[in-house]
Amino acid sequence: MQSPKFSVGDFVASMNQTLEYAYTGVVVEGEVESFKVNQGKFVFFNLKDDKASVGCFMMVFALRVPLEDGMKIEVRARPKLTQFGKFSLTIEAIRPVGEGSIKKSFELLKAKLDAEGLFAPERKRTLPSAPRTVGVISSMQSAGYADFMKIADERWGGVMFRVYHTTVQGIDAPDDIVKAIDFFNQLAEPVDALVVIRGGGSADDLAAFNDETLVRAIAASRTPTLVGIGHEIDTTLSDLVADVRAATPSNAAQLLLPDKRDTSEHVRYMMSRLTPRVVRLCEQRSDYVRTQVSNAQTALAEQVSHVETKVLHISQLLSLYNPAIVLRRGYAIVRGDMRTGGVIDIEMNNVRLTAEVRTYDEKR
Repeated sequence: MQSPKFSVGDFVASMNQTLEYAYTGVVVEGEVESFKVNQGKFVFFNLKDDKASVGCFMMVFALRVPLEDGMKIEVRARPKLTQFGKFSLTIEAIRPVGEGSIKKSFELLKAKLDAEGLFAPERKRTLPSAPRTVGVISSMQSAGYADFMKIADERWGGVMFRVYHTTVQGIDAPDDIVKAIDFFNQLAEPVDALVVIRGGGSADDLAAFNDETLVRAIAASRTPTLVGIGHEIDTTLSDLVADVRAATPSNAAQLLLPDKRDTSEHVRYMMSRLTPRVVRLCEQRSDYVRTQVSNAQTALAEQVSHVETKVLHISQLLSLYNPAIVLRRGYAIVRGDMRTGGVIDIEMNNVRLTAEVRTYDEKR
């Protein structure tokens, strides 16, 4: 059988086609060597172990964890033969592995983000006191998720939980969680709080929550965030950037929701304090009303007495002008033709007379 014949360019293209068909993506673990960034755009390094070394390439915007020579990492990549005949890996994602590498990457990224103010207390928001809708980002098969929902149900009722199931460890977890955050932030009716939870695990298991893109997504969330990752001793950059950090998923439920038993007890306590105050206030108002009524009655009695006195005075004054009383004092009322020879009527107290005027003189 005759061997196929290629031009150099066709051979490289054929090899890349074969690699793409055979390996749509590979995950390779190794130690970083000769790390460098060219022109602020292109990232180059070698990935090696004690048996071999392979060149790696990626764009700087895709570099989501700090790298240094000597760090052990896991990469998801596409194998490729370059036009210069050099075999390399085109990197799509990176995850530090091993406690030393994870810690080193953590410290480098923490210093960078801290310098930008992402962990500053003044940028953190408070959670609503009694949220009605809550977005939950977690693996629904995880023990951490089960603990969170159990405690949440025990503490408070009437809350609508919208759960976005994601992977919470591994090289694909950061992108999954970022998509979940974007989903909740784009809702027409946003949730009141956004919770990211995951139970305990090794440093490798929790490394996804130190991803730079994920940390920035949490910081940029328009909805207040609550993050509870691992156990109390575990700290991730996602914890540090969240508006509120919980020590565990169970603690996240405790921080998010009030305890209905404590609330009920508080209401009873407030009622016990409020009832005597209400009674005292009612008594004070009752005393005030009684005083006002008494004052009004006194004022009204004084006004009535004043009016009675005034009426009596007027009555007495009118009696002085009563003709009958005047007649009893010996006076007479004369009516008729007041001239000499005229006829007049004279009314006295007990007598009426008719007389003729003999003389009539006017006083001057």
